Amino acid sequence: MNDLLHWVVVLNWAAVFATLSATIRQAIPITLGSMSGISSERSGIVNIGIEGMMLMSAFSGYMMNVYLSSLDIGMADTTRLLLSVAVGILTGGLLGLLHAVLCIQYKVDHIISGTVINLLAVGITGYFYDATAETKGKIPNLIKNPWKGDHYLKDVGVVLFDKDIITYLTFIIVAVMTFWLFNTTWGLRTRSIGENPRAADTLGINVYRLQYTNLFLSGALAGLAGVYLTLADVGVFERGMTAGKGFIALAVMIFGKWHPMGALGGALLFGFLTALQNQLQFFGVNMPHQLVSLLPYVVTVVVLAGFVGQARPPAHVGQAYETEGH
Repeated sequence: MNDLLHWVVVLNWAAVFATLSATIRQAIPITLGSMSGISSERSGIVNIGIEGMMLMSAFSGYMMNVYLSSLDIGMADTTRLLLSVAVGILTGGLLGLLHAVLCIQYKVDHIISGTVINLLAVGITGYFYDATAETKGKIPNLIKNPWKGDHYLKDVGVVLFDKDIITYLTFIIVAVMTFWLFNTTWGLRTRSIGENPRAADTLGINVYRLQYTNLFLSGALAGLAGVYLTLADVGVFERGMTAGKGFIALAVMIFGKWHPMGALGGALLFGFLTALQNQLQFFGVNMPHQLVSLLPYVVTVVVLAGFVGQARPPAHVGQAYETEGH
C-alpha cells in the first residue's frame, strides 16, 4: 500500500513538472511573437504579418541547417545551428522591412500589407516544401543544459535548466524590451511616435527612420520565434506549422496591454492551457479530443474579450503618417 501511494505521489509530481515544462515550451514562440507585435505597434504600425514572418523564418532556418549539414567541411553542430538561427532572424527582419516599405513608403493599409506577407509565406514555403521533399528529416535541437539529479530535483532541473538557448534568450529579451521601452530614449521616442507622431516630428524625431528600425526588429523577433519551432522545438519543418501562433501572439499582446511583461504573462497562460489539454488527453479524460484541444483557444478568446475594453492601444497605431517635409 505504501509503495502504491509513493508511486501515485511520484506520478502526480511528474505530471506537474511535465506540465510546467510544456508550459514554457509552448509559451516561447507566443512570447517572441508578442514582442514582435509590441515593437511594431508601439511605433504606430499594425503587424498582422507576424504569422507569415514566423513561417518563412522557420523554413529558411531549417533549410539552412539542412544545407550546412550536407557540406563536408567539419563544421561544429553549435556553429551550424547558430548560423541557421541567424538566417531565420534575418529572414524575419527583411520581411519586417518589406512591411515597413509597404506601409510607410507606399501608404498601403497595414492589414492588407500584413495579409500579403502571410499569403506570400504560405505560398513560398508550401512550394519549396514540396520541391525539397528529399531533404526532410529530423535535426538535432539547439544545445541544452542537462540537469543531473534524482527524483524531484531532477524534475525541477528539467523545468528550469533542460532548455534550449532560445528559451533563455526569450526571457532576457522580455526584460530588455521592458527596460528599453520605459527607461531609454529609444523607448520614449518609440512610444511617442505611436501616440502622436506629429508632435514627435516637431521635436526633431525622425519618425520614419524609427519606424523602419522597429519594423526590422519586429520581423527579427518573429523570425526568432519561427526558428525556435524548427531548430529547438519540433526539429522538422511542416507546411503551415505556425498554426496561428502569430495571431495568438497578437491577442496576447493586447491581453498584456502592449507591455512586455504583461504579454509574457498572457503567453504563459496560453502555454499552460495548451500543456494542460495535453495532460488531460494523456490521462484519458473522457471528453472528445477536439473539445480538449480547443481549450487553450477558447479560454484565450474569453480572457481577451474581457480585456479588450480595458486595453488602450497606441493612439496613432494603424494610421498613415506624412512627415512635415511631404
